[in-house]
Amino acid sequence: MTWLVLTLGFIVGIISGIIGIGGGIFLVPALVWFFHMDQRKAQGTSLAALLLPVGILAFWAYYREGNADLRIGLLLAAGFTVGGLVGGWGAQYVPDVMLRRIFAIVLIGIGVKMLMQR
Repeated sequence: MTWLVLTLGFIVGIISGIIGIGGGIFLVPALVWFFHMDQRKAQGTSLAALLLPVGILAFWAYYREGNADLRIGLLLAAGFTVGGLVGGWGAQYVPDVMLRRIFAIVLIGIGVKMLMQR
């Protein structure tokens, strides 16, 4: 199981670094499917896994090439700090099936929007 977890992290890390996302979009469903985690536990595990490697190291790769606006990023981080705390607290009170549905709707909405753009 350890190698499967490391391999999953490696693959999601590559994808996250390349396309600039947090990785949860791939990691949460993988944890639910392959490790039979409930939605809430998968989301929490994803947040723990992505904090250092994607949150800091991938950012640094973009920043050193001039492809990140530190001021805007820090302002967003302030909002994420409060929003993440509120969202994390609130998720503890939402039934697992509802969390899965919300997650799926958000993914579908993002996908449709991206497909419709030119």
